[in-house]
Amino acid sequence: MTRRWARPAGLVARFALTAGLLVGPTAPVRAGTVGAAMGFCETPTPLNATQKDRLLRFSALLKDTLERSGRRVALIARSGTDLSLFDLTYSHAGVALQASGNGPWSVRQLYFACEERRPRLFDQGLAGFVFGTDNPRSGFVSILLLPDDAGAALERAALDNRRALALLAGTYSANAYAYALDYQNCNQWVAELLADAWSSGLSPTDWQPDAAPPDADGPGPEAPRRPAAQHWLRERGYEPQGFDMGASPLTYLATLLPFVHRDDHPESALRAGRFDVSMPQSLEAFVRRTVPGAERIEFCHQGEHAVLRRGWRPIGRRCVAAEGDEVIALD
Repeated sequence: MTRRWARPAGLVARFALTAGLLVGPTAPVRAGTVGAAMGFCETPTPLNATQKDRLLRFSALLKDTLERSGRRVALIARSGTDLSLFDLTYSHAGVALQASGNGPWSVRQLYFACEERRPRLFDQGLAGFVFGTDNPRSGFVSILLLPDDAGAALERAALDNRRALALLAGTYSANAYAYALDYQNCNQWVAELLADAWSSGLSPTDWQPDAAPPDADGPGPEAPRRPAAQHWLRERGYEPQGFDMGASPLTYLATLLPFVHRDDHPESALRAGRFDVSMPQSLEAFVRRTVPGAERIEFCHQGEHAVLRRGWRPIGRRCVAAEGDEVIALD
């Protein structure tokens, strides 16, 4: 059977958020019906030859930069779903691994398997990761390079399939509450992987990678390592992204969105119309604050060029180079 994957399971659509977050638990729908019609499991819009060529050149730039970094692992995030309504650039994060069995610098991430209606772990090359954007004409990628100890611990955790799967929840929710076990989104899995990696006492000599494929059946919905990971994050002040929704005339449409839920959020937050959700920006802020020596590189592409910027100052939505940035032709 050919597997079909949804677009990466971050916050799946700005529409899903504006239309759905204030309504109660959604009714299930069959794969291929309403969920697909809403753009969650549909086939992406085909790219023309020019768009493919530019995105391939852009992904080659990312890979070359990672190779030159001298590191073996990086946190990586990309733009995808348009979240400009919330002043957010990035929607989906994963872990780029030089030693991935899928190929150097493939990204391990949480995806939603449409036919199975459940989240899975999936390894994807950098080109495929970049191709997942909703806007092939313009896009952003952020890479965090970690110091040796933090990077080595994350690499061990990410490449250990049993360990990574023990952090995978059985049910997906685009707006999963960061401190509950009911659901999970893609960025929450990354947050919990960081916690599991950096709270572990394992040394490199204690660890051997598991040979099972990453899409093998996991430990079930209990995900036994998740409670400890969330406790560690809370103890260290991890702050998920807050979405202040207010009232929306479209909230009744949430009954059509099987991947949006409310029942895991605190009642006080629901009354205030607030949802605290793990996003790439919250991951980056946590790493910047807690991991001395972490480095950030941001890339954007717009038309025939790309911009590379080192440091924590964002490039900005217009993808315009400033002093000190590198500009790379994509044609």
